[in-house]
Amino acid sequence: MTTMPMPSNHLRLTTVGDQDRVRIEIHGDLDYENADVLQDEVTRQLAGRTGIRHLDLYCAGLGTIDSTGLSVLLMIHRRTTAAGVRLHLEDRPANLERLLDITGTLDLLTAAPPPV
Repeated sequence: MTTMPMPSNHLRLTTVGDQDRVRIEIHGDLDYENADVLQDEVTRQLAGRTGIRHLDLYCAGLGTIDSTGLSVLLMIHRRTTAAGVRLHLEDRPANLERLLDITGTLDLLTAAPPPV
């Protein structure tokens, strides 16, 4: 397990993984000042592990999220899709659910992939 405290920008990530699944718990704000921390961690996990089939982002501890945070989630979706990894946004708080709904990205980020 890896915990990445970021006291200066109020974001902490906890990462655990096994052969085919990585879980990243998000605690704090995902905004302009620190959204790159999540993007960097996901990039490390995708590059450093072979055989990942699922990336679970646990969002229950998510504080505020702005357009930069949304942009990072969309980038993560593109990268996981390209790598054949299924992205899961788990335990979404109301503010994230509302942002995804308003921006029309809820189905994109939460729908099951089409059958192959």
